Amino acid sequence: MTSREKLKIAILGTGNIGTDLMMKIMRSEHLTCALFAGRNFNSSGMNCANSYGITISDRGIEAIKSNPKICDVVFDCTSAQAHQYHWEILSKLGKTVIDMTPAKLGDLCVPAINGNDCLKTGATNINMITCGGQASIPIAYALSQVHPNIEYIEVASSIASRSAGPATRLNLDEYIETTQLALMKFTGAKKTKAILILNPANPPIDMQTSIYAKIVDPDMSAIHATVNLMVEKIKSYVPGYQLLVPPSKDGDKIIITIKVIGAGDYLPKYAGNLDIINCAAIAMAERLAVGESFKNG
Repeated sequence: MTSREKLKIAILGTGNIGTDLMMKIMRSEHLTCALFAGRNFNSSGMNCANSYGITISDRGIEAIKSNPKICDVVFDCTSAQAHQYHWEILSKLGKTVIDMTPAKLGDLCVPAINGNDCLKTGATNINMITCGGQASIPIAYALSQVHPNIEYIEVASSIASRSAGPATRLNLDEYIETTQLALMKFTGAKKTKAILILNPANPPIDMQTSIYAKIVDPDMSAIHATVNLMVEKIKSYVPGYQLLVPPSKDGDKIIITIKVIGAGDYLPKYAGNLDIINCAAIAMAERLAVGESFKNG
C-alpha cells in the first residue's frame, strides 16, 4: 500500500453502529468506505450513505462475495448469529474482519491492552467485544495490574435507549456473556458479572459505566496512578472518555465510574456507546492501514 492509498473498508449492517462507523471513516486519513451494505435501501443509514456518494447495496454479504476486490477489511455490524455465517464466507475470501458483534469467534481485542498483540499475530478476525466491555475492561485490567488476584468484578453500563438499535437488543444475552468472558480473560478475576441498562429517559442520558471490584486491602495510591494512566491512554483514541468517579473504597470494594460523551457523528453526543466501540475499531483499522503499533500497548 502506497502512502496515497487508503485501506478499503466494507461495512456490513446499516444501523446505528454501521452508520456511525461510516461517518468516522470519512474523517480518517488512512481509511475509505468502499461499500455500505445492508438489506433495506430505505433505511436511514442507507439514505445517509447515499447522500455522501458512498457505494451502497441491499445484498448484504453477497455484495462482497460477488466482488471480493471491493474491500480490504470488513466491519461486521450485524448480529452475533449473522456473524457466524459471514465469517464462513469472509475467511475463505481471505478478508480481515473487525467484528462489532458479541460473537467472540475471533481474538477479543481492547486496543489499549492487546491491540499490538492482535496486529503482531496477524489476527484476521478481531472482536471488539461490546461497548460496555470497551469502557470497563481497561479500568478492570488496570486494577488487576496492581492486585493480580481479584476475587470478583462487576460492571454496569447504562446507555440511552434511543442509541440501542435492533441488533443490540437482539444480542443482549450475547452482550452479557461476551463482556463477562472478556473481563475474566483480561483480568484473571475468579468471577465476573456484566449488566446493561437501556435507559428510556428523555432527554436521553449519556453513557456511564461503573466498575466494582472486590479487593482485600487495596493499594489506593497505586490504583489511582494506574487508572489515571489508562484513562489517558483510552482518551488518545476515544476523546470523550472521562473518569467521572475516581477510584473510591467502600469496605473491600473499589468503585470507579466512567462516562463517555459521543462525537455526535451520527446520533447526538449522548450515544457514547457508539463512540467507545467504534473509535476502538477505527483505531485498529488505522493501525492495520499504516502498520504502526499502539504506544505503550
